[in-house]
Amino acid sequence: MTLRYSKTNSKTRLLLVLWEMEAHKKAVKRGELTKRVAKKREKASDYQEIFDELEQAGAIAFPQRYAISLNADVGVSMLKQGLQDAGFEFDGNVVAAKTANALLHWIREMDGTTTKPTPKPMEAISSYDEFVKVVLDTYDRLNRDYNFDDLVPIYRLRREIGHQVARSQFNEWMLEMQANNLFQLQGGGLPDSDPSKIEDSIHTELSGLRCYAKKLVS
Repeated sequence: MTLRYSKTNSKTRLLLVLWEMEAHKKAVKRGELTKRVAKKREKASDYQEIFDELEQAGAIAFPQRYAISLNADVGVSMLKQGLQDAGFEFDGNVVAAKTANALLHWIREMDGTTTKPTPKPMEAISSYDEFVKVVLDTYDRLNRDYNFDDLVPIYRLRREIGHQVARSQFNEWMLEMQANNLFQLQGGGLPDSDPSKIEDSIHTELSGLRCYAKKLVS
């Protein structure tokens, strides 16, 4: 990874630009965001680790394959902390006008002098059939993009679509998919035993903790 800024600085800039883009667009494409953030001699692949870390932290999500969204709680909080960090600064003699305007927009909103348009939320998943389609599509994308070898962590699935379905409903429909031989939910524990990841897995009275989903349909 050959970033011009430090990783922490780059994360803050990425979150700031995403925050600004979401204020003006219904959906933000990952490629458009990277193009705005990447500096001279930087490549899109240089930001992959940052995207991964922000997604793991729950600051961003990928509701669709090429789309990206900012978490209104975790993402905005991380952006606020990053901008308040004394070590954050723009280097060079010139700051891109769009970046400078994004920062002005942020300052004005935090001061209450302007109102950011509220991004349209993703539509709630209202039926089991719809849930099956969404979760299978999400499973395939995560399995492909992160090389999970057909064992996708349940917490990753929940964090991807959790804003579209209640926690209890997610659990119920995942178990129903297992009963219908669409998924096999497996235990095994998580490598880092992160309490938040375990909490976002599925617990059952009969089988205990289920951490991974294995798709049984082609």
